[in-house]
Amino acid sequence: MLRAFLLVLMTFVCSISSAQIRNESQFNPMSNRFEESVTDTLINRNEITVQISGKTSYKDYKVINFDLDSIYVDTTMSIQTYYEFNQQKRDQFGRMSLPNQGQTYNDLTFSFYNSNLFPDIGARTKHDRYYSKEDVVYYYVPTPTTQLMYRTGMEQGQVAEGIFTFNSSEQINSSISFKGTRSLGHYVSNLSDLGSFRVTSNYHTKNERYYLRAHIAAQDVINQENGGLTDDSIEDFESGDSNFKDRARLETNFVGGESILRGNRYYFDHFYKLWKGNDSIPSKKFSHLSIGHIFNYERKHFQYNQEGTSDIFGNAFTSDIEDEVENFSLYNELFVQFRSPYVLGDFVVSLSNYDYTYGYDRILISEETVINDRLDGNVVSVGAKWTTDLKKFNLKAEAKSILAGNLEGYFLGGGASFKLDTVTSFYADAFTHNKSPNFNFLLFQSDYKAFNWQTNFKNEQRTGLLFGIRSAKWLDAEVSVTNLDSYTYFQAEGDIVKPIQTSQSIQYLKVNVRKEFRLGKFALDNSFIYQEASDNGDIFPVPRFVTRNSLYFSDWIFKGDPLQLQTGITFNYFSKFNLQLYNPVLGEFAVQNEGEYGGFPMFDFFINAQVQRTRMYLLFEHINSDLTGYNYYSSPGVPYRDFMVRFGIIWNFFI
Repeated sequence: MLRAFLLVLMTFVCSISSAQIRNESQFNPMSNRFEESVTDTLINRNEITVQISGKTSYKDYKVINFDLDSIYVDTTMSIQTYYEFNQQKRDQFGRMSLPNQGQTYNDLTFSFYNSNLFPDIGARTKHDRYYSKEDVVYYYVPTPTTQLMYRTGMEQGQVAEGIFTFNSSEQINSSISFKGTRSLGHYVSNLSDLGSFRVTSNYHTKNERYYLRAHIAAQDVINQENGGLTDDSIEDFESGDSNFKDRARLETNFVGGESILRGNRYYFDHFYKLWKGNDSIPSKKFSHLSIGHIFNYERKHFQYNQEGTSDIFGNAFTSDIEDEVENFSLYNELFVQFRSPYVLGDFVVSLSNYDYTYGYDRILISEETVINDRLDGNVVSVGAKWTTDLKKFNLKAEAKSILAGNLEGYFLGGGASFKLDTVTSFYADAFTHNKSPNFNFLLFQSDYKAFNWQTNFKNEQRTGLLFGIRSAKWLDAEVSVTNLDSYTYFQAEGDIVKPIQTSQSIQYLKVNVRKEFRLGKFALDNSFIYQEASDNGDIFPVPRFVTRNSLYFSDWIFKGDPLQLQTGITFNYFSKFNLQLYNPVLGEFAVQNEGEYGGFPMFDFFINAQVQRTRMYLLFEHINSDLTGYNYYSSPGVPYRDFMVRFGIIWNFFI
């Protein structure tokens, strides 16, 4: 009854809101004023009293990413910021969340464009909530700035994040960030507990010859594990019996399991301009010659602990499970960069050294085999990158190769883009990538006997071509074709998982389209993915299509103290396919061929509002869960979340 009421409420809210609208204007949340108002009442409204330099505007508050691209500190509200309001702060279209906040996502679609030459520890389900060095951002702000974020969890918990950024001078900008997540969840032994602490700083000299940026990150991702529902509990769940609406009554395969990823990273990069053209004239008009250095040290630990053992994973050496693997890596790179405003563009050559250790504190000796305790080595690689702008064209090329050491691999990539006008551009990219599988494919040890192996897998070879269009006038669309050779994956037989490397080539086609239609204050935002894999889903399973459609109303209401209202309903759906199985011992998803999942609709109703620099989000999630059948799963044996109400807020402060 409540779900049906919410569907009616959406229409009612939209109709009430449209009776309180005002003419559109460009609201600047940073200055808390309307910069280009169309009504006299808005032009004469009260403005902020804080006085800063007359030359300072919201454009001076910048966020700088790993690639040194900058954007303004965003205090606006849009359908895209609604999509990104989650624990990861990313749009999760094409991913299926496990039931509790702070758990991982099951990927419904894939992208293989990645130039990294080196394998990682594995446990990939933990890393979507782990800040890599590419995820850390830096700030450039004229005054201290704070952002607070809060979102309710599932049953006794929440996500809370605080970001404080400041400058001691125009040359030195720093930030301190902490994000904590804790959510009990609705199922037995399903707690999520995550923490991430980051400190960043960036500096440049007054003459802009020397630049430095650095960060420290300390993180942990902790999840209780239960192995999913038992066969009897799956029947109880799908029956819709009211006695089991309290999900804690459903029996799971075990309790007392826990998986943990911990990591610490120390990173800095800096460069000095040996030659800067004419210092007295803006430097963008002149060539630069720079020499630089990158340093990155990171250590990660992955643990799986379980009180007792579970038959679903086979026999064990011990009565309790205590698995732990560690990975230490040290990366140093020297580079020379030449930048020219002419045809030569931006050219970088680099020489790097990568030292790694992955392993355990034991050697496993059995009647059948001996499994060593670690993989370690030292690798030397070279690279070159080039970009240039030619009128409306942008060209780029990149090459990397390992010269010596315990690993082999290379990356070759290139692309071009053409900017037709201010709202439309076309682009194309091609790449070939040869890289070792992650370390947990090559070596893994566990107290569970079936989860022990040491393999001799070859490098994976990935070759891809993509082209697309970005246009606010027409649509955003991208077509990619990827060929996978020596593809490496985990195969599930029941709940026991083994690493497999296939000898057949797999061709993967993906078509991604997004278009928003507007009519007055109403909009329909559509995202659609079509994909095919040549192996018929036995090795590389993907749903044939994935869609997300949001019908919503958005407008500024009230004249005295304007409030932006955004309300609507979102529909998510993916076609049936062999949804991958979550395995907590490895922290990985594995291919299973025992059943198809999907084909169920998911409706979310939302009411979002913004007052000055405060954004509020109210989400009625999966409102149709009682109406369309209990066949919704995010992994075999792991149901997707039921209907629930979520609330969140983002609050920006500027001094």
